[in-house]
Amino acid sequence: MREYSPDLTPAWKRPKPVPEVAAEPDLVVEVAGTEFCGAVVACEAGTVTLEDRFGKRRVFPLEPRGFLLEGAVVTLVRPSRAAPSAPRRTASGSLAVPGARARVARAGRIYVEGRHDAELVERVWGDDLRIEGVVVEYLSGVDDLPAIVAEFAPAADARLGILVDHLVPGSKESRLAASVTGPDVLVVGHPYVDVWQAVKPSALGIPAWPVVPRGQDWKTGICRALGWPENTGAAWQHILSRVRSYQDLEPALLGRVEELIDFVTVGGAA
Repeated sequence: MREYSPDLTPAWKRPKPVPEVAAEPDLVVEVAGTEFCGAVVACEAGTVTLEDRFGKRRVFPLEPRGFLLEGAVVTLVRPSRAAPSAPRRTASGSLAVPGARARVARAGRIYVEGRHDAELVERVWGDDLRIEGVVVEYLSGVDDLPAIVAEFAPAADARLGILVDHLVPGSKESRLAASVTGPDVLVVGHPYVDVWQAVKPSALGIPAWPVVPRGQDWKTGICRALGWPENTGAAWQHILSRVRSYQDLEPALLGRVEELIDFVTVGGAA
């Protein structure tokens, strides 16, 4: 009969246990021993498929200690297939209303500064906006904001909410916002140079948004710094594809959009 032999290795010499992490879709990891970093797009028995920021996909074995998550070694495991028990929520975090039909559009509107802003708002708040009957339109800039507001003719039953990029004290945007703000017009903004920065770096698998020197086109500079092709349209589509819910956005944008939705839906008739 074999005798029990205790492990006399000192605790400080024993390998530390490695956490197991479920390979859920969109989880961004780095493959240990390589420079490949990507998001999980599929997980089968024994393998995981990752897609990098350029859309390239590779399949890797689910080996122990085979991946890095935010710099820490982990073991990826196949997710359990247990049915969700919590009520389904929209991308904004609101409780979903199954079978709800879009409401007739309100007279009130939300204006955003550009197409990317509009696409991001739709991505996260689209379900909520349709239920509330709120239409979002984009302005292609705010230089003509006073004339745009005057043409809209805001009223108590047709409020206008406006989301502005880079709304910081002393800026051109802040002066324009002050000139049109009134009882039925609310102008709010985020502090970022562009709405791209409102997406958390962690959603893209990068440590932080690069700093682009003054005098350079900001979006082109971002592409160069991150090693992306200098195609800002394609870069935005990549960024947008990584946004799954409000958790992928910075609080400085989340609060402002929620504020605008509340503003235009209070007392506004459909």
